[in-house]
Amino acid sequence: MIVVPGPSSQKLGYKIAELLKQKIIPIEFKRFPDGESYIRFEGEVGNKDVALVQTTGPPQDEHLVQLLLMADTAKTLKAKTITAVVPYFAYARQDQRFRLGEAFSVKTIVTLLQTCGVGKILTVNSHNPAVLGTLQVPVEDLSAIPLLAEHFQKRGFDGACSLALGKKGLATAVEADGVLGGGSDYISTQRDRVTGKVMIEEKPLPVKGRDVVIFDDIISSGGTMMKAVAWTRKQNARTVHVACVHPLLVGDAEDKILQCGAESIVGTDSVSSHISVVSVAPLIAEALITRGAKK
Repeated sequence: MIVVPGPSSQKLGYKIAELLKQKIIPIEFKRFPDGESYIRFEGEVGNKDVALVQTTGPPQDEHLVQLLLMADTAKTLKAKTITAVVPYFAYARQDQRFRLGEAFSVKTIVTLLQTCGVGKILTVNSHNPAVLGTLQVPVEDLSAIPLLAEHFQKRGFDGACSLALGKKGLATAVEADGVLGGGSDYISTQRDRVTGKVMIEEKPLPVKGRDVVIFDDIISSGGTMMKAVAWTRKQNARTVHVACVHPLLVGDAEDKILQCGAESIVGTDSVSSHISVVSVAPLIAEALITRGAKK
């Protein structure tokens, strides 16, 4: 297998290739003066299994176009198979039509990837894995929640209470509790489908006098997490920490969450940031091994 680290996942791509002990084909990339992307493979991929590593965090549109250019180029260069490793899958939150006339964005993106030659997609903690399973291209959704929980365990928070946002997210808290062992629960939320505004319902939590870690897949503006941290604090938790797989942290989201009472915020390198201290490289490398890569 050949690993091709894309413009948005250079460090992660090299980590994955190192773990797999596989050849890397570098990408030459630049931005033209008008903002368009330039991509060139600096090596041969013909008749090879190729893994394109390209996360699609902000700026999402640019990173998606780069991924499409990489995939179509690998296809033109006669790659045997093309697997798109997309740790953060942009537009996956628009996974159904909530209102008449809305775009089914994730379906559109997958269709484009398929047209450009992608035969498989590997992602991490997508917003709705069940929807991805209904699309044309096989999608494998990995979970980095145990890795985040292990990080807190190593920091001395073994036995902390694991919380998730919303009842639908309870499985996330249960997964984290498999590592931390301090019990799990969810913070009850309700979202307005038109405005997108999320309200916290004042559901009692088993957190009094305890260390708590709130787990979530994505933190974007941080509005929901701010309310969740504040409510958990109000329930007299001893400490409150935040763990997210995809730390988009738009604007001053991080500062606002900390101001609401979070002791720390930890993310993975699915999206590069200064809080991305947990790497998903081992998780992705293991999945790629099962797809035929050799150690």
